[in-house]
Amino acid sequence: MPTTPKPIRILLADDHTLFRDGVSEILAATPGLEVVGEAHNGRDACDKAAELRPDVVLLDVEMPGQGVRETLAQLRTVSPGSRVVVLTMHDDVVLARELIALGAGAYLVKGSTRHELIAAIHSVRVDRGPGHVILSVSRHGLDRVDETPGETLSAREREVLALTAEALSNAQIARRMSIAEGTVKRHLRSVYGKLGAVSRMDAVNKAVAASVIPAPRPRDDS
Repeated sequence: MPTTPKPIRILLADDHTLFRDGVSEILAATPGLEVVGEAHNGRDACDKAAELRPDVVLLDVEMPGQGVRETLAQLRTVSPGSRVVVLTMHDDVVLARELIALGAGAYLVKGSTRHELIAAIHSVRVDRGPGHVILSVSRHGLDRVDETPGETLSAREREVLALTAEALSNAQIARRMSIAEGTVKRHLRSVYGKLGAVSRMDAVNKAVAASVIPAPRPRDDS
């Protein structure tokens, strides 16, 4: 009698419970896939991966605590046989290229269909060599590949980012610019997407490196 193939064992890492529940239901209803664990941040994902040794890790880019780059590096150490599918709201080829270089086998925006997700899981599980990756971004994301950060950030976004570099909170930036705090948050979300950043510090560092904003002055706490 033919043997039944073992299911692909999946670790799902995302800090939003509703999103995890939804994806888990999709995967549980798909023959050949099995969710063996869930994690709510990067450190938790690494701990669970070391314990469970899943075939595939579905990894959200933005979770509390350690960043996605550190998480990817640790996953390669604690569970080298696991393949990583990155899930993100950032429709950004530059970020995708960076994370794939760090070991991700697939990069999917969260607007992808369930069929694309399932196909990505099956594809990364098959060892096709380091040159084979799965990339899901929009036409707009591809069009931004050759743009520099200085060309894509608006003057208002630069101003918000420069104040962020001074370690001001959203509320402090809002008062300084005489705008609503919600507007500051919208500007920062836009900045993250354009720079392929996953945190305030990441955005500042990338903008400084690209000479989009000046390096922040050392704070005088005396």
